[in-house]
Amino acid sequence: MTTAQADSDASLNDADDPEAAKRAELKALAEQAGRDLEDASALEILQWAVDTFGRRFCVTSSMEDAVVAHLASRARPGVDVVFLDTGYHFPETIGTRDAVEAVMDVNVITLTPRQTVAEQDAEYGPRLHDRDPDRCCFLRKVKPLEEGLTRFDAWATGLRRDESPTRANTPVVGWDDKRGKVKISPIARWTQDDVDAYVTEHGVLTNPLLMDGYPSVGCAPCTRRVLEGEDARAGRWAGRAKTECGLHE
Repeated sequence: MTTAQADSDASLNDADDPEAAKRAELKALAEQAGRDLEDASALEILQWAVDTFGRRFCVTSSMEDAVVAHLASRARPGVDVVFLDTGYHFPETIGTRDAVEAVMDVNVITLTPRQTVAEQDAEYGPRLHDRDPDRCCFLRKVKPLEEGLTRFDAWATGLRRDESPTRANTPVVGWDDKRGKVKISPIARWTQDDVDAYVTEHGVLTNPLLMDGYPSVGCAPCTRRVLEGEDARAGRWAGRAKTECGLHE
């Protein structure tokens, strides 16, 4: 079979499967935008996302800070901001979410796992996060986000290339093959200094834990303060090979 015949057959299959056709279209759009917008500003990238996807676009936030949510609200006031309430967050993180919802022009959507912590403990045993952190992250983060993003075609994250080696090649616009979504990382090229400057200039809300030795804030049982000279994410799943929760893998 020639390449042309294979492409033709793929096109016919897509025509018979609207979901596959939509997925292929979104993937091509993401890959082209990733090239076209590589040198664009964060606000320009988010404006493109809003113009392209409308209400089918959302921002996700861990409430470590509200930088991307603030940027997106400038592109579209009232933008949907998705927050995963795992049941294990620090009180400061929940407080940051509540403050963002109260003072920013955004629509905060809180997603929760299917099971409460108590229900999960009953089925899997207490402290699953210690015994099988990947499973815990899947149940309390990955699965709820997958379900929560169903009504969106594109989602924005606060990923930055300077955060860790695993994020060094993060595209400003890419394809989330696992979920079949366009994944937008408008501040991928920013440094921590850029983030700090934006926070100062615009008075953006940040999690109080950032000033208390936690440069990266996750669930309380799996996050510790970072020691001087350590990587910013060294406090996440300390002592384990695990470096990501699964949302961005």
